[in-house]
Amino acid sequence: MNTETVNLKDRSYPIFIGKGASQEPEALIDRVKGSDVAIISDEVVAPLYLNQLLEGLPEKNIITYVLPKGEQEKKLKTVHKIIDHLLQNGFGRDATLISLGGGVVCDITGFVASVFMRGVSVIQIPTTLLAQVDASVGGKTGVNHSLGKNLIGSFYQPSAVVCDTAFLSTLDPKEMSDGLAEIIKYGLIYDRDFFVWLQTNISNILEQDRASLRHAVQRSCQIKAEIVAQDEREQSIRAILNFGHTFGHAIENQTGYDQWSHGQAIAAGMVLASKLSAKMSLISEEDVELIKDILLRAGLPVEPPKISTHDFIDAMKADKKVKARVIQLVLLKEIGSAFLTADYSEEDLEETLRGTA
Repeated sequence: MNTETVNLKDRSYPIFIGKGASQEPEALIDRVKGSDVAIISDEVVAPLYLNQLLEGLPEKNIITYVLPKGEQEKKLKTVHKIIDHLLQNGFGRDATLISLGGGVVCDITGFVASVFMRGVSVIQIPTTLLAQVDASVGGKTGVNHSLGKNLIGSFYQPSAVVCDTAFLSTLDPKEMSDGLAEIIKYGLIYDRDFFVWLQTNISNILEQDRASLRHAVQRSCQIKAEIVAQDEREQSIRAILNFGHTFGHAIENQTGYDQWSHGQAIAAGMVLASKLSAKMSLISEEDVELIKDILLRAGLPVEPPKISTHDFIDAMKADKKVKARVIQLVLLKEIGSAFLTADYSEEDLEETLRGTA
């Protein structure tokens, strides 16, 4: 088991990475504060791993809450139901919440922990590749609103993140591809050498080669931890983690959150952001083709669904990075370096989107 650290002074916390990490006392029971533990999972993950997790928490007063699977559950109504369950079982400020699931479960659990009793301890145990490299790390929590994704939320850091790569063995190829979208993003925005390594090792990761998968998860977590340590509340550099997300969240919104997965939407969004970067002569058309090639080899789409330019831009205006009603976008300076800007022409943006309508 390897350990990375998110350095946030008195709120620093470890990320435990490796096969069987969730069964290590250092990663689980040693992190639990008090005797009351609530495990939040979903109907797909709970039958697979809940009993295993319970075995690692002897002599604790444990309750569980199992969600239906899907992005549609990521809403305030779900938060109220979980809080009702906690209160009905007499849980208070000394409780520990544990997420056991993918990004939706991690986001909801983190948000509940941030608002229940004005904040209780939370341990994130992500079970999908996407959640291990993204949703569980960094303290962003939240739920969706009908007008946009993650518009209701908070910054609330966990006490630990446990990335047990053994959980990934039950993922189907589509779920592996979803996670690769975020992994590829880290290479594009921050580490060209990692991007080059991914070009060679994409097939190994999809085939779940143990060493390749562990390196991909660990390097992704390292990059996110480095960025979050510099800018916890997204006032500067952390915004680059949203590369492709302004476009991608608009795709998810316009397709009802049930037709395109997050990874698929982000992949198409990264291509759109890359095309706009090339249109502005920041990167070359050859770079765009490299990006499309690696996404295709990862089993991801490189074209968005048919959405009118007007509807696409309207959905993008609900993005949290909008300032003074101007959409700010993360673009590439080169492969391995990204920046946030509002310095682009509306004509270039519309032309980039027009081919998708």
